[in-house]
Amino acid sequence: MDDTAIGLWGVPLAIFAGAIRVSTPFIFVSLGETITERSGRINLGLEGTLVFGAMTAYAVAVMSGSPWLGVLAAMATGAIFGAVHGWICKWPRVNDIAIGIAMMQFGLGLAFFLGKSFIQPVAPHLPAIPFGFWSGLAPVKAALNINILFILGAALAVVLWWAFKNTRVGLTLRVVGDSTDAARAMGINPDLVRLLATAVGGSLAAVGGAYLSLYYPGSWNERISSGQGLMAVALVIFARWNPIGCFVAALLFGGAGALGPALQSVGVTQGYYLFYAAPYVLTLVIMIITSSPTRSLAGAPGALSLTK
Repeated sequence: MDDTAIGLWGVPLAIFAGAIRVSTPFIFVSLGETITERSGRINLGLEGTLVFGAMTAYAVAVMSGSPWLGVLAAMATGAIFGAVHGWICKWPRVNDIAIGIAMMQFGLGLAFFLGKSFIQPVAPHLPAIPFGFWSGLAPVKAALNINILFILGAALAVVLWWAFKNTRVGLTLRVVGDSTDAARAMGINPDLVRLLATAVGGSLAAVGGAYLSLYYPGSWNERISSGQGLMAVALVIFARWNPIGCFVAALLFGGAGALGPALQSVGVTQGYYLFYAAPYVLTLVIMIITSSPTRSLAGAPGALSLTK
């Protein structure tokens, strides 16, 4: 392949590679939020969970020398954040949105406070699989160098899609999410199910944070997240609470986020920075399109309320 052909394929390859890299945190946060919202609860605190998970993973990886121990530590802290959110929200007249915002600010503040001493140390990175080993072209190799967490996220989306439809746990989650009264009539404890769902959702969101600090961009700093936790809520709505839809939508968001770097990588020096706003514009467009004062969203859990 000559230089002209490589240049022609440069932007698509860069967008493809960028979509995979950028989408991975969205995948885990959106899948976690899907589990939470399927139980009838919304968690806007995932941005704080994401950032605290990133800090925890990086700190543990620095101290232990193992990035996978960092991921496990992040999952544990994310589960704790989710469980606290779920426990508070079970009480009457407690607003899910207000608690979520409070938990987000708490997570951000705690991460910045505890993480100051880990800004300089270098942590080991998570591994990637070189699916492009067969090619002699550097752009192809780079595009097909795929992190293991992306593959796990894709597999998890399929497993959750199947589990929601075919397992007792999935049925229980759907019943609780659709009707609290029906769940109680079946002998199910809705508060317990929602607490566990929120804890699992927080745990997965923290994995997204671990990916940010241990792979891409692969460092810890106070600007590591650009609102992925909050944008994931819009992504879940766009995907209609479908795990596979979340995976596809995450790739779409990731591709939008990769536009600016892709143009910059092929020598575009003017105006490329405007494309860095693409994910935020896409989020706004999705929220406008999916909003309606006269009809409910298809696939929305019946007990999910933003005004509880």
